[in-house]
Amino acid sequence: MVEIAAAAAALAGAVHVYIFVLESLLWTTPRARAIFGTTETDARTTRSMAVNQGFYNLFLAVAALLGAVLLLTGTTTVGATLVYTGAGSMVLAGLVLIATSRDKLRPALVQAVPPAVAVVALTLHLV
Repeated sequence: MVEIAAAAAALAGAVHVYIFVLESLLWTTPRARAIFGTTETDARTTRSMAVNQGFYNLFLAVAALLGAVLLLTGTTTVGATLVYTGAGSMVLAGLVLIATSRDKLRPALVQAVPPAVAVVALTLHLV
């Protein structure tokens, strides 16, 4: 079960690194604007907010990825703490997105399902 938890946490981390790239590095590009449904003007106006949000996603990704590595190398307490922190925050953020923007169900599920699998699998491993 620990392998499933680590793999799901790593997948969640990879998704959030991608989101970081879109929000912090590519926010004003046509590709990012198409993904997030923003206009060129909106993207320029919200760029600093998106950069900040992107870095939040990066920090959560680092926690989940490092936690996955530590779980697989037997450093269970620290690894589990990092996975619960990173992946748990991702799940909660996905739930906030669902609660506040019903039209964003698909991106919320992309954001929340892999870390939810990690949290459940890790919990089953630990109990």
